[in-house]
Amino acid sequence: MRQLSAENSTRIDLVVSRTEARLRLDQFLAKRLPEFSRSRLQQLIRDGFIRLNNANSRPRQIVRSGDKIQLTEPPLEKIETLPEQIPLEILFEDNDLIVINKPAGLVVHPGAGHREHTLVNALLNHCSTLSGIGGKERPGIVHRLDKETSGCLVVAKNDATHRGLSKQFADRAVEKIYLALVAGRLRKAAGIIEEKIGRHPVHRQQMSASALRGRAAKTEYRVVRSSERASLIECRLHSGRTHQIRVHLHHLGHPVLGDKVYAPHLAKDFFATDVACLEAWISSSSHSGMEKL
Repeated sequence: MRQLSAENSTRIDLVVSRTEARLRLDQFLAKRLPEFSRSRLQQLIRDGFIRLNNANSRPRQIVRSGDKIQLTEPPLEKIETLPEQIPLEILFEDNDLIVINKPAGLVVHPGAGHREHTLVNALLNHCSTLSGIGGKERPGIVHRLDKETSGCLVVAKNDATHRGLSKQFADRAVEKIYLALVAGRLRKAAGIIEEKIGRHPVHRQQMSASALRGRAAKTEYRVVRSSERASLIECRLHSGRTHQIRVHLHHLGHPVLGDKVYAPHLAKDFFATDVACLEAWISSSSHSGMEKL
């Protein structure tokens, strides 16, 4: 049941069924509310906007049959990030969304160490409206790409489109394909990497496939073309961990060329570049005009 309160915040009431018992709270909510991203739900739990049996909880709390969950989504925060005249390569645009070809080296949204000169700053200059669901630092941002990754990034101009796109990404109705140029020739023409990914125990700005507290991650790959020195591979993600492709391919022994974080010794061996040779494509969506980008 959903209703609007006088403060214009959205309230959702849910009851856990017997088949949903024993799930983590954030997993239960992600399953029931695919229009919300997992990270958004976790933040709402931590901020006290999601209550379990009328009490504050934690994302990893296990739910039981009959538990009552109340989500009160707060009113959208006012956007405080300033617009900047940064050139954008626009692949598609209509009244509901815009698809950008993000260049490598451009940070998507403001954060620690990057308060300006981001894609969001450029979008605020180009678009008259953006969805506010992502909060004041991430207006319109439905999904993210690493700073070093280039390629397609979808941005919502209104909240209805944002929720619809979030559900498509959650349901994998939108298929994201990544092309990576890696060092060396792979032994297999195709394969699956299923190594957990967590924060590196020493280098805190890096992720690792050997972390003790890693989270499940799955990357499917196939070789498109190869030589003794380098291979072009296509990757499909079955999870969305930070730096997932770069970490998994480095773990496999074939780091992404130009990746100065995970393979600095190879960063400039092949090209005069210091950005990773990794690009994102979007191959399908139910949105008109976005069938293949």
